[in-house]
Amino acid sequence: MDSDKSASQPLRVKVISMGNPKVGKSCVIKRYCEKRFITKYLATIGIDYGVTKVTVQDREVRVNIFDMAGHPIFYQVRNEFYNETNGILLVYDVTDRNSFGALQEWLDEMKNEMGNPSDMSNGVFIVCANKIDKKREVEELEGRLWAETKGFLYFETSAQSGQGITDMFETLFREMVNVLENGPQPLVTPENTSGLSMGYTKEQIEAIHRLKYCKNSFEKLGLKVGATRDEVNKAYRRLAVLLHPDKSIAPGSEDAFKILVKVRSTLLNIAF
Repeated sequence: MDSDKSASQPLRVKVISMGNPKVGKSCVIKRYCEKRFITKYLATIGIDYGVTKVTVQDREVRVNIFDMAGHPIFYQVRNEFYNETNGILLVYDVTDRNSFGALQEWLDEMKNEMGNPSDMSNGVFIVCANKIDKKREVEELEGRLWAETKGFLYFETSAQSGQGITDMFETLFREMVNVLENGPQPLVTPENTSGLSMGYTKEQIEAIHRLKYCKNSFEKLGLKVGATRDEVNKAYRRLAVLLHPDKSIAPGSEDAFKILVKVRSTLLNIAF
């Protein structure tokens, strides 16, 4: 009887947004809750608070959302809001690399301010790559790799167009309810799944990342500077099998394969 009564009562959850100023935290939330986009930038002062009701798996859920100001001067205000959090939106702006690099700092702040840092394992973390409708400095592959290596969910969004917003919030709510009803689940990362749940492996993701972001051609192939012609060809063949677009579904495979072909040609024509 008591369990039936509990199931019929609304479930209350707490969501916080974290990220640098101007990444679009407030706009992401308003796009979902109010179905509108705010064109004029208005800095959040301290904490903005809102409530929305949703239904998840036939369960009514009351979501309390705390939109936390990103400016350092509001640190003493937001540090009171980290505890007892069920969902965390880590938001960065794909047009601003600094905002992406700051994500770890935000995680560290949360861990330091929580009374019991182990409670972070009870929260559902989503990395929200916002402003994908604009020219980007951070590619999807880099953001996705950072999120997945930490066991976080990853979504690409545009608060302006609404792309990805509904899917992200619905996933967040569903996962929060799952944790509350069934307990925290083991982190799903490339390390403990070998990429099987994602359809691609950690090795493929690392190879793509190396090809796209390493500056030295030898390093792109995973080789030391001055590697021999045979070593270059061997590395090329291994990576070609790993990343060929006909076989790899990892994001960025096609572009990485083109880079691979170009790098091999460059090294064979210039370095030897």
